[in-house]
Amino acid sequence: MPELRFTKGHGTGNDFVLVADPDGDLALRPSDVARLCDRHTGIGADGLLRAVRNGVDAAATSPEADVDWFMDYRNADGSVAEMCGNGIRVFTAFLLAEGLVELPAGGSIAIGTRGGVMTVQRTATGFAVDLGRWTLGGDDVSVRIAGVDVVRPGLSIDVPNPHVVVALADDAELASADLSSPPVLDPPPLAGANVELVRPEDPLVDDGIARIRMRVHERGSGETLSCGTGAVAAALATRYWAGSGAPDDWRVTVPGGVLGVRMFAAEDGEHVALSGPAELVYSGVTEI
Repeated sequence: MPELRFTKGHGTGNDFVLVADPDGDLALRPSDVARLCDRHTGIGADGLLRAVRNGVDAAATSPEADVDWFMDYRNADGSVAEMCGNGIRVFTAFLLAEGLVELPAGGSIAIGTRGGVMTVQRTATGFAVDLGRWTLGGDDVSVRIAGVDVVRPGLSIDVPNPHVVVALADDAELASADLSSPPVLDPPPLAGANVELVRPEDPLVDDGIARIRMRVHERGSGETLSCGTGAVAAALATRYWAGSGAPDDWRVTVPGGVLGVRMFAAEDGEHVALSGPAELVYSGVTEI
């Protein structure tokens, strides 16, 4: 059987199998990805990140000519996804470790994804990624969550992954929610959605920074310790609910750590940025 060299990495506990495939020679079937990500019989991860040069693979191509690398992201079940906020930081750390790019502190790199081109900046404590413009969904969504007695309304936000954010009544509800099964969305989004459960800290704003706590169920992966675009969606939704006086700087606590979210004006509208750590844990060889 052919061998596969891989690296295991994570961002605030959201973990990934990373493989370098610069020339697009590696044909990974959904079943291969699912086996590699299986926590009992494989390496174990929330998803797989394949580093491929932009344009050499029809399934991993960004139209922007000045983008050298494409992040081919697959969920743990082998399905494809538009983007991954934690994953793109870990992906950048992997490119650096593999000697595929050079990126000094404060420098930035453009990376192609299915959700568009993302600009990642190297910071003193990790990486920050500009996720571009975000979109508020137009449909009202009701969300039924195991372990929560009452059906809750959800707010749809794309960043660019589809998300539905739900505000819970208290800390007990956040703790008792059972995310071992997917929350039921009505109406169900055509492409599915990640679901974030949110509780504000008390007070919400401290020294100009708003603070929330979050749990998440990711489509194709289940409950994860963290979701980068989910943290962004949760902050955007809470700011929307809080009104015009809410700040643009947020700290989102997830089971795996803390992420930073910042909203800022750009020429094409408001953008949102995600910041946090990226850790490479170990490398190895397996068979596919």
